[in-house]
Amino acid sequence: MDFFDRFAVPNPGPTIYASMAAIVLTMIAIVVGLTYFKKWGYLWQNWLTTVDHKRIGIMYLVSALLMLFRGGVDAIMMRAQTAVPDNKLLGAQEYNEIFTTHGVVMIIFMAMAFIMFFMNFVVPLQIGARDVAFPRLNAVSFWLYFFGAMLFNISFVIGGSPDSTWTSIFPLAGNEFSKSVGTNYYMIALQISGLGTLITGINFITTILKMRAPGMTLMKMPMFTWSALITNLIIVFAFPVLTVALAMGTFDRLFGANFFSMSNGGMDMLWANLFWVWGHPEVYILILPAFGIYSEIISTFARRNLYGYKSMVISMVAISALSFLVWVHHFFTMGQGAFVNSIFSITTMAIAVPTGVKIFNWLFTLRKGKIVFTTPMLYTLGFIPIFTIGGVTGVMLGMASADYQYHNTMFLVAHFHLVIIPGVVFAMIAGLFYWWPKMFGFILNERLGKWSFWFISISVCVTFFPMFISGLDGQARRMYTYSESTGFGIWNMISFIGALGLAVGFALIVYNIYYSIRYAPRDIPADPWDARSLEWATHSPVPEYNFAIVPEVDSTEAFWDSKKKGYKLFKGDIKKIHMPNNSGMPFILGAIFFVWGFAFVFGIWILLILSTIGLFACLAFRSFEKDHGRYISVEEVKETEEKLGGTRI
Repeated sequence: MDFFDRFAVPNPGPTIYASMAAIVLTMIAIVVGLTYFKKWGYLWQNWLTTVDHKRIGIMYLVSALLMLFRGGVDAIMMRAQTAVPDNKLLGAQEYNEIFTTHGVVMIIFMAMAFIMFFMNFVVPLQIGARDVAFPRLNAVSFWLYFFGAMLFNISFVIGGSPDSTWTSIFPLAGNEFSKSVGTNYYMIALQISGLGTLITGINFITTILKMRAPGMTLMKMPMFTWSALITNLIIVFAFPVLTVALAMGTFDRLFGANFFSMSNGGMDMLWANLFWVWGHPEVYILILPAFGIYSEIISTFARRNLYGYKSMVISMVAISALSFLVWVHHFFTMGQGAFVNSIFSITTMAIAVPTGVKIFNWLFTLRKGKIVFTTPMLYTLGFIPIFTIGGVTGVMLGMASADYQYHNTMFLVAHFHLVIIPGVVFAMIAGLFYWWPKMFGFILNERLGKWSFWFISISVCVTFFPMFISGLDGQARRMYTYSESTGFGIWNMISFIGALGLAVGFALIVYNIYYSIRYAPRDIPADPWDARSLEWATHSPVPEYNFAIVPEVDSTEAFWDSKKKGYKLFKGDIKKIHMPNNSGMPFILGAIFFVWGFAFVFGIWILLILSTIGLFACLAFRSFEKDHGRYISVEEVKETEEKLGGTRI
């Protein structure tokens, strides 16, 4: 019985039992549904074994939406707990676990998955490629992310969730203060998921540099592809730092090392430095693809080319470089001295300059534009003022002396969310509406989309603006309760009302997807938005091979020029197309990594050894496997093209 006690949740409560019931019922529903509709074979052949970048992108999308729901429930519970003084809805430990998992789920498993979705689906199409450089490695990346996310999420019901904040602060994350296995889950799950992200970075850098269509130089790439290239360069430089930090933290917890302990030569600030050397570039890993999405949407719906193309590229390069030079602003108050603080205060404010360049370029693009107010455009326009408020408060936090007042208060929480929500979440929703017809062949309902925009944009302001006031009044973040005499109650109640409005807005998006699947017309053109980049030059939904004939590019907006100036985009004849075969090995490898991680979390060494052998067996199998892919014949391509509405040449 002692063996099973170690898997028990240390402090079970109503939310834990509800989560257990929800997980069991969901698993039963999935198994029953797949069995009843006889979809097991379809699921395996078309999704679990796919190496098609478009299907992998859609799996990232589904995962991101699930994680958005999970993280959103955490957020509602936190706002409900602090809505009134001396609330007993959640206990201190439960609140610690919820805000820790909220941060990790939203940043690592929701926002990152959304970005990977867009990069997977859009980038190969925008550069005129038929797939990514390493299709099977791309599938490995997804399954490492997915099983890392699943490993982290089962912590809530098996062994206990991490409770030392989403930054896993040491010594709080050490064995002395975090006795459960929750922080082990954090260390191992992020390792597995982060490995998948690093592989994605290498894959997409190679894809963009080596697989562009003929004639597409770097300075002719669409802005989203530029943002993806720079983002993946940041990933390749930043994620190894996180890998090292997590490995050191794991050794501290499982093997008694003292890298981050308060004794025996350990340094808790070493963790803080390593984490934020990764953590602040991570903010721009999230933001830069969003900037690319906004650039595509603004140029499309302003009906004019993007203003200042070169300055947009240069500003993104500058942001990527400066993102590695600002990490110390996360601990201005922790004793490194006035000189060091002043240096990092300057770099923090400097990074606002290239960001400002981008905002002015978008505004100049809108000026004299013939703006079409679609749902994607509304989210893009809403982003500019809200993000600017978040950015300006970031400059305030970047002033080291003033940060002694703002640090660790709700002011900081408001700033961060007013950067990430308009800067990332708005972009994810805008991009989802924008590229949805390219994925599925129909447009999401515009009326419901606009309703969701107004609910979400207004509710963001209602939720987070009061936190500026309560933060300046002294309300510390991470407080699970407070007394009535503090006067924080009114501001927290307003924030709770705003959080409910956000929930309504996201529920409308879910309903919109359901409604549109049932009722949206399917007879839309392949280019419903009158867009400008190459992904709109192929069919909707996109065939397996993307383009029957590889396009030839002669400008930054080759598809637009082909429509407006008669430029011939597709030259030559249809030829047989080489494509990779599906493979179940990436899924199996990810599943073994899940078992490996679970064994590591609980120190089940026999299972760990067996799963490690399994991992090496998979690698060995792949090394000796002879799989040269397959060809799609000319006849098959022509048949598919006719079925989808005729060859687009």
